[in-house]
Amino acid sequence: MSMAKRFIDKDHLKRITKLPCLISRAGFYSCNKPVQAHHLLRPSTGPRMGVKSSDAETIPLCYHHHGLLHTKHGTEESFFKHYGLPKDYGIKEAKRLYEETLWLREQDDDLPF
Repeated sequence: MSMAKRFIDKDHLKRITKLPCLISRAGFYSCNKPVQAHHLLRPSTGPRMGVKSSDAETIPLCYHHHGLLHTKHGTEESFFKHYGLPKDYGIKEAKRLYEETLWLREQDDDLPF
């Protein structure tokens, strides 16, 4: 059984790291620390099966919140529950952010020069 290749999109990851921390965007804390692209632990396609999630399934988290997710909470469900957010908040936001990236690419392609 061969392992499926992981979808890589470096431009999207770069865009994610320029966005504000998702917890800050949800109206909780103001984070002014650098942001990392967090690859979902439980992507919309189901368990990761030992392979990092696709780059399309990432959310922006500052170093502080990214660390808390991995060390204190362990799962996105627990992490988002702590902030009173739905357990699928990360999945929905990752999808929305990737759709934005695709839309922005389409806009760039329509330039007349």
